Amino acid sequence: MSNKSHESDVAFVKALAELLNENDLTELSVKREYGEDDTLNVRVSRRGETVTTQITAAPVAAPPAAAAAATAAAPVPPTEDPASHPGAVTSPMVGTVYTQAEPGVPAFVSVGTQVAEGDTLLIIEAMKTMNHIPAPRAGTVKRILIEDGAAVEYGAPLMIIE
Repeated sequence: MSNKSHESDVAFVKALAELLNENDLTELSVKREYGEDDTLNVRVSRRGETVTTQITAAPVAAPPAAAAAATAAAPVPPTEDPASHPGAVTSPMVGTVYTQAEPGVPAFVSVGTQVAEGDTLLIIEAMKTMNHIPAPRAGTVKRILIEDGAAVEYGAPLMIIE
């Protein structure tokens, strides 16, 4: 791979950052494959104003300009992962999250809601089955990290209860 490709990658990362700001997006993730052992993975996120770039090339390493562009765009260290928070409630399965029992009714919980252990926090639909997700402990809902109708992965943080 030539240096010209790496220079275009730097321009590509800058263009993604501009796209993020212009459209008020929170995150973009792109993977470019140039060949078998030659890829560019870019993740641009507003959550901690971070830009992560991974360039994999067979014999040629990324030029310092690509690393400098990624570092320059990340002045703030990334924020703590919500899944590592001691009060995090994580998804026990892959599926679609529903914050209310049916459309038009209030959500099971909202920020500030006091919950008892076992109270239903939300529903995750997996394989046409509605699974009620109970509160693992009593406390107050501090943050809700998902949106109604969003797809979730196993272990993804759903909310914080303290």
